[in-house]
Amino acid sequence: MKIKVGFGYDVHRLVEGRALFLGGIKVEYSHGLLGHSDADVLIHAVCDALLGAASLRDIGYHFPDNNNEFKDIDSKILLQKTVQLLVENGFSVGNVDCTICAERPKLKDYIEPMRECLAQLLNVDISDVSIKATTTEKLGFVGHEEGIAAYAVALIEKNII
Repeated sequence: MKIKVGFGYDVHRLVEGRALFLGGIKVEYSHGLLGHSDADVLIHAVCDALLGAASLRDIGYHFPDNNNEFKDIDSKILLQKTVQLLVENGFSVGNVDCTICAERPKLKDYIEPMRECLAQLLNVDISDVSIKATTTEKLGFVGHEEGIAAYAVALIEKNII
């Protein structure tokens, strides 16, 4: 068995008038993330980590923001398509470890539902999905509540015969 590791990062601006989705879960908040899709920064970071681990480029290559097929798309669909790309290339997901950087809203009550959602989409046990939330201590664009960022590391496995 061969294992590979990938890293993903995403950021989106917070705006009024949009729903906030993180980890496939709707989060109650006065602002949402601006993007071509539903702008779920956590799922986008996970997609990039998985694609990077498999050397399959990045989320923008597979799901470009100038393609109307992906306009306002639910990012859970993008993650399903990413997992399918991995499977087609002989990989399976081992685990993911993620960090969401947001000053607000507080996310502790959403972490477990996010873990459950991602585990189902990734076809892994919930124990293989780690999600943490932190602030930036009021520093930078996250600290000034202008946006939310997410980081993800993914381990994938490939059976070698």
